[in-house]
Amino acid sequence: TEFDWPWYNGLVGAYFASHPAVQKAKIDVLDRKHAATKHLDPIWWHKDEWYNFKDVKDGLHVLMNLDEKSYQGGKMGDQHPISWTQSYDGGKVFYTGLGHTDESYDEPEFQKHLIGGILSVLPKKK
Repeated sequence: TEFDWPWYNGLVGAYFASHPAVQKAKIDVLDRKHAATKHLDPIWWHKDEWYNFKDVKDGLHVLMNLDEKSYQGGKMGDQHPISWTQSYDGGKVFYTGLGHTDESYDEPEFQKHLIGGILSVLPKKK
């Protein structure tokens, strides 16, 4: 998506490169204090379509990292962020690479991940 638009890469934090078949994989939850991840255990097994990224931006606050040894088709090695936050162009950004299966939306862990991420980027009430 938008490979010729540098602002988009800056906003999202990475470009999509490829993905293997849907499968279960191990996610290492790196920040368990963030609203999107505070409900999760340090390791979360989840079934999804795992994106490989390119042009991953330096300085992202990585919330979760995908363990490529736990599934087939990873192409990023030990540093495979799958959810992150950042400030960009005057705003806050939350990104998650999860949610490519219908079943994800029935999982309380994923629902809380998504809601927490959305709430984290909303302006604070004064």
